[in-house]
Amino acid sequence: MIQMAIMGFGTIGSGVYDVVNTNRDVIRKNLGGEELDVKYVLDLREFPGKPVEKVLVHDVNTIMEDPEVKIVVETMGGVEPAFTFVSRALKAGKSVATSNKELVAKKGVELMELAKENHASFLFGA
Repeated sequence: MIQMAIMGFGTIGSGVYDVVNTNRDVIRKNLGGEELDVKYVLDLREFPGKPVEKVLVHDVNTIMEDPEVKIVVETMGGVEPAFTFVSRALKAGKSVATSNKELVAKKGVELMELAKENHASFLFGA
């Protein structure tokens, strides 16, 4: 099983969460039979009674220090704290995907270099 984390649970982050959970069979097939699981969702807010509640964390260190998390999806937007969090993830050897145009425009080259140095991927698009 491939464990992932989502940083931010607004419109985009909640959409990523829903897509991963709704399309498990298709994703498993595309991953050659391996399952993708959302282990954590990072957000400052609470979501009582929502399914995300069981994987919700408020401390980014939970994600960064978990060696099982191989993929991080950044959906917070803006440059900070996104840059700091993405940099930490890449330095920890975690691959990162983002749709954060501002982050990519201002820090993309640096993040691609960090990914290369740490044998990870930095993927982006919007």
